[in-house]
Amino acid sequence: MDAFMRVVSAPLGQRTGHPVVVENLPGAGGTLATAQVARAAPDGLTLEIVSSNHVVNPSLFKSLPYDTIHSFTPITIIGVVPIVLVVSNTVTAKSVPELIAQIKARPSGDFNYGSLGIGTVLHLAGELFDAEAGVKTTHVPYKDAGGLTADLVSGQVHMAYLALPSVAQLIKTGKLRALGVTTGKRSPALAEVPSISETLPAYSFDAWLALIAPKGMSPDLVGKYYEHLKSSMDEPAVKEAIAVQGLAPVLMPPAQAAQYFQSELAKHAALVKRSGATPQ
Repeated sequence: MDAFMRVVSAPLGQRTGHPVVVENLPGAGGTLATAQVARAAPDGLTLEIVSSNHVVNPSLFKSLPYDTIHSFTPITIIGVVPIVLVVSNTVTAKSVPELIAQIKARPSGDFNYGSLGIGTVLHLAGELFDAEAGVKTTHVPYKDAGGLTADLVSGQVHMAYLALPSVAQLIKTGKLRALGVTTGKRSPALAEVPSISETLPAYSFDAWLALIAPKGMSPDLVGKYYEHLKSSMDEPAVKEAIAVQGLAPVLMPPAQAAQYFQSELAKHAALVKRSGATPQ
């Protein structure tokens, strides 16, 4: 999200007529920042870019200081960030079908995969893979990406589902092997790597970014921000920078984005239930 905003903030500010100040408020899975936006006036001066975790959090937290759907006005689904299934070089599989065969040939749970925590999108991507492939792997949660990638490279972890920007260099240098992307189609940023759906047709898991505003923002203002962001992302320099990040633009219209939030909320609730994550 930070990388995207660094690219788009200047052209967006030019179009809106006021500077776009990016404030990073980490903590509690993004809920602290989102709560602040929920309390803000719907005047267009406070917006938020959220990730897929926005629709996962209601299943992970017993209570939230806002309603994931009704406390906000969706502006757009900005784009999809490819998640890549990568394996350690200790795993000999060169494709998703080979990986599935190797997992099935070993005792249930013998293969493991790492993520950045129980209930995160990277964990849920693995749960969906197991369900569609008819296999059982062991989930190993990590507190940070550095520890996970180090253990992947060393072979202590067999595989992981990670955002493309975080592992692109490791793939390029051969320290990790990419077997598939979780999106329904191949990623232009990693065109030689198949989509997992080419092997498992029902598998599709998108990690996305969205732009939201506080509840009650006028349709006119929502429409203006949607068009401003759309034209900002169409600038050649911005398009090139986004492509390097691996972000595939979607720019879903506001009404469609609202429907998408609802369907993604239900989808992720089912995956969290399957994962065994306990609401905190």
